[in-house]
Amino acid sequence: MASFLIDGGYKLKGEIEAQGAKNEALQVLCACLLTPQEVIIENIPDILDINNLIGLMQDLGVKAKLLEPNTWSLRADEINLDRLYSEEYLIKSAALRGSVMLVGPLVARFGLAVISKPGGDKIGRRRLDTHFIGIQKLGAKFDYDRIRSLYSVKADQLKGCYMLLDEASVTGTANILMASVLANGKTTIYNAACEPYIQQLCKMLNRMGAKISGIGSNLLSIEGVEGLEGCRHRILPDMIEVGSFIGMAAMTASEITIKRVGYDELGIIPDSFRRLGIQMERRGDDIYIPSQKSYTIDTFMDGSILTISDAPWPGLTPDLLSVMLVIATQAIGSVLIHQKMFESRLFFVDKLIDMGAQIILCDPHRATVIGLGKRQVLHGCAMSSPDIRAGIALLIAAMSADGESCIKGIEQIDRGYQNIDGRLNRLGAHIRRI
Repeated sequence: MASFLIDGGYKLKGEIEAQGAKNEALQVLCACLLTPQEVIIENIPDILDINNLIGLMQDLGVKAKLLEPNTWSLRADEINLDRLYSEEYLIKSAALRGSVMLVGPLVARFGLAVISKPGGDKIGRRRLDTHFIGIQKLGAKFDYDRIRSLYSVKADQLKGCYMLLDEASVTGTANILMASVLANGKTTIYNAACEPYIQQLCKMLNRMGAKISGIGSNLLSIEGVEGLEGCRHRILPDMIEVGSFIGMAAMTASEITIKRVGYDELGIIPDSFRRLGIQMERRGDDIYIPSQKSYTIDTFMDGSILTISDAPWPGLTPDLLSVMLVIATQAIGSVLIHQKMFESRLFFVDKLIDMGAQIILCDPHRATVIGLGKRQVLHGCAMSSPDIRAGIALLIAAMSADGESCIKGIEQIDRGYQNIDGRLNRLGAHIRRI
């Protein structure tokens, strides 16, 4: 198990570019199973979750080749469905939550999918009902083996239908969408997620020959086609990493420029950071953040304490609330962070309290942060990373703290952030991997 040793208190300076979006990459890689032709995907981040998914697809017979850094060629023309039942495949799929999105493409094209109950972050229960109910409505039959924690999905031919999703699940929408593009007839998905990740997946599928309309809305219409072709696709910059870099700049009073952020796809994210008092300037497709000695949290118009909460797109993504909570600890003012989606995602705040942060954990979903600015500087301590987003939040806290911190279990951070220590060290951070 690897760890980070961080010497805190150093300022960053320079330019950094966000990697490709992890969440989009997981979806568009799975979509390659929908065609026997070559698909080339650019800007794929070199991170554990993505590399594990590519390895899982290779186990099924997908021919994957790294053409150049972050650009992969994938061809699914010789898939071995018997591999779905192998113990090796089942163990690997259970360790990767993104593997659930293999179900839609496999059952759509081959009429069969087998998957172990997926793992992933330890952030609370993340049910799969939306995925399975939607694919069932298209005509697939599900069987669950409780002894092996194994799902089997079969369908002779999927048929389009109308469905109203019980929640606007991003991965659920992606899975159902990929299943429906090869179904007979028309499929209508209402209450669909409309995040940029889903929009990108829809655009890619349309380039492959799918017929999807309503892109960018929560009402998607899909006319099924007989087959799809290959294409070339480029992944957007990762909005979560962009937000993480904004937080690092604020916490360490650093002057940095985040290059090629895909600003028009960031939605409410820049304004949400501005409400925490962080100054930033758009320069073309870059974000410039000046060095700030202090930043003050905004209030509501009546003067009451600000609440920042997550919501389905175009609301604020839940993946940034951990970062925003950390930022607030060194701000001036108070804020209530309300994480609605996952009941265990705020449990990392005990480590921030150990570092000297003033936080009241109200319940599993809400935390009140009392920011005292530099009057209450964080101090280094030993901690561990429970999930990807909490891991990067703890890294940000350690970079701003007095003294040395140790973060164990950084495999969680590596799942979502490419060479994060090397990239930050080039800006002036002092992070050692041991």
